[in-house]
Amino acid sequence: MKQFPCIQCGACCRHVNLSELTAYLDRGDGICHHHDTLTHLCRIYEKRPEVCRVDIYYDKHIRQDLSWDEFVELNLIACKQLNELDNM
Repeated sequence: MKQFPCIQCGACCRHVNLSELTAYLDRGDGICHHHDTLTHLCRIYEKRPEVCRVDIYYDKHIRQDLSWDEFVELNLIACKQLNELDNM
């Protein structure tokens, strides 16, 4: 399995309110309360929730429904859409 091609832009962390899977991470403005808005990095990266661990989440919850490549493609589409929200 190839590594997920994350560019560490933080877009997924700035829109946690848009998914029921990550809404509990919302600090009240849609941004994850663990997101560092200056560096765009996670302040608890080594201890981040399972839903934020793309490979582990895929293995536990998605593998039976999608190939890794299909999963990555869908996530890259979501990444692009989240980045477009930031640029509106």
